[in-house]
Amino acid sequence: MVEHADRIITNGRLMTFDDDRPAAQALAIKGGDIIAVGSSDDVSNLAGPDTSVHDAGGHTVLPGFIESHVHLFQGGAELDALNLMEIKNAEALKDAVRAFAADRPDDKLVYGVCCDYGILGSEQQTDRQALDDIMPDRPFAMMAHDHHTAWANTKALEMAGILQGADVGEGAEIIMGADGLAAGELRETGAFGPVLTHTPTGGRESLGYVTGEDPVPPATPHEREADKAILSKGLEHCARQGITSLHNMDGNFYQLELLHALNEEGRLLCRTQVPFHLKPHHGLDKLEEAEEMRSRFNSEMLWSGRVKMFMDGVIESYTGFMLRGYPDDPDNTGAALFSEEHFAEAAILSDAKGLQISVHAIGDAAVRRTLNGYEAARTANGARDSRHRIEHVEVLHGDDLPRFAQLGVIASMQPLHSPRSGFFPAQPQGKILHEDQLALSFAWRSIRESGARLIFSTDWPVVPVEVMPSIKGACVHVEHGRSWGDQHQSLFDALAAYTRDGAYAEFNEDRKGRIKAGMKADIVVMSHDLQNLALEEIENAGAVLTVCDGRITHQA
Repeated sequence: MVEHADRIITNGRLMTFDDDRPAAQALAIKGGDIIAVGSSDDVSNLAGPDTSVHDAGGHTVLPGFIESHVHLFQGGAELDALNLMEIKNAEALKDAVRAFAADRPDDKLVYGVCCDYGILGSEQQTDRQALDDIMPDRPFAMMAHDHHTAWANTKALEMAGILQGADVGEGAEIIMGADGLAAGELRETGAFGPVLTHTPTGGRESLGYVTGEDPVPPATPHEREADKAILSKGLEHCARQGITSLHNMDGNFYQLELLHALNEEGRLLCRTQVPFHLKPHHGLDKLEEAEEMRSRFNSEMLWSGRVKMFMDGVIESYTGFMLRGYPDDPDNTGAALFSEEHFAEAAILSDAKGLQISVHAIGDAAVRRTLNGYEAARTANGARDSRHRIEHVEVLHGDDLPRFAQLGVIASMQPLHSPRSGFFPAQPQGKILHEDQLALSFAWRSIRESGARLIFSTDWPVVPVEVMPSIKGACVHVEHGRSWGDQHQSLFDALAAYTRDGAYAEFNEDRKGRIKAGMKADIVVMSHDLQNLALEEIENAGAVLTVCDGRITHQA
């Protein structure tokens, strides 16, 4: 008796990432699994009276995209925030902020996101006095696009209790002015966390990033429902991009509980992994919570089992940890959030517990220290298939390039963060990066050619979560007239870093990331035939159908 499919996608140009059948025309789904892949004629034989058939129109069909580095709760919340990404001068900022504030009269804090470090222009300092001019009568703060620096006006600093300064912990800093008061610039989570508690959500969407703790006092039932709605909106936004899996990069029990509730209600549209966030001030006994997260949340739709740490900040604010001083600030090498010994201890214990580790490491010294810790764990515990990760890897020293493959470490990178993509401008010569650092900055190709695993993502809401602009950013280089070198990716490799290799990074290469009978039915049908679309135009393509676990989660 023929087993009828629940759903068939036919007349497509399938990129399967299955070496045994790299291309096909159609696939069939039953329940949450792919049951057949082949020609349209062959697969159509599985259609029954109740089978849903989707004609892909000759367009590309791919495994569902795996967004390997995302902040879902923050991204969902910021869909309704004042987005300052396109604002480039003080007058435009004043107009945008005042118009937004007029529409939100009850907000305790007028809050903008995704602003450029030089949003007021090269001639004007971004300080509290400048922001007082923008918004004189209400607390106002804005977050940099990288979410590592915020700026606040006087009323916001007063409301947060940090106008006089405060002890904000290792690696964070409240920049102080000549008058002995906070100047308005707040570097890293310890400094701007007190401000975020006054956002319309009470900062609950940022707790997994800022502290790794749950809300105190606990969220009320009304607040929990509001936060579920934010997460749901974020998930819908991701599903519209063809995303079927998310590797979240901040975490707490609260976020896991909300996502579990959404899953129970049938509203968890993307498979989601949420890590335990280990901060530098935590005792290592805190890792028992990571084990509890792993044991409590372990379904195919929602799971944990990973520890997230930060080794440094970002190079734009000179908090990235570097092997030598910045060219325009030679006495400053940034700051490491974990000492060599502390991180090695954390890595050894996490690894011994069988937990995967993700570490934010941007500067070359941060990358080296992280690799050293992973090597210490391997020496102490023995080699195992740990698949530990380094997130970002923006600056890399040549001596450390082969160590990724040697240690089995995955490089988790974001194409749009690189000036090569054209999304962000390149820093002027003599600023931030030395000329001899450029070739191995954002070194996707060099890392891949070294034999290491490479996965791609956006770090949403740092940049938009849309997939195809990142694919273009990886494949098409913008020239900046400096020694950046060639790190471009082929279309196949860039898409593999968003599908097949993302599945490997989460130990699911036998269940996801390829279109093959027996794999999970996570599929995206695109609006174009990507292989016949000019790479310069590929960002115009998008998802017309997203299927996660056999269920349609988006249909254009």
